[in-house]
Amino acid sequence: MNWYITVLKKYAVFSGRARRSEYWFFVLFNIIVSFVLGFIDGFIGLGDPAAGVGLLSTIYALAVLIPSIAVGVRRLHDTNRSGWWLLIALIPLIGAIVLIVFFVLDSQPGENRFGPNPKGM
Repeated sequence: MNWYITVLKKYAVFSGRARRSEYWFFVLFNIIVSFVLGFIDGFIGLGDPAAGVGLLSTIYALAVLIPSIAVGVRRLHDTNRSGWWLLIALIPLIGAIVLIVFFVLDSQPGENRFGPNPKGM
């Protein structure tokens, strides 16, 4: 939960580096919160079952859009890649696979052009 709060505190910080744990715990909590909000939307009747969207889920998705992009950019910086690599996600399937591989890779040891290693090594 601490990593999730940390990402939200850095709401629109696109500089620096993010550890794998910071990125993946944020993704995990996003999935959990989205699932719970989707369930609440369906239970209360705030969603449109035909479209598969709900009011609470949509508001949450919009609220975490910028932090999600920012932590993705910082994670790419940690592997010594530009944040512009996020745009590869626009290529169906292949782009998502490439990004997952980049996000899973270990940090570049030491300092790189984006700042010091967040692991403190």
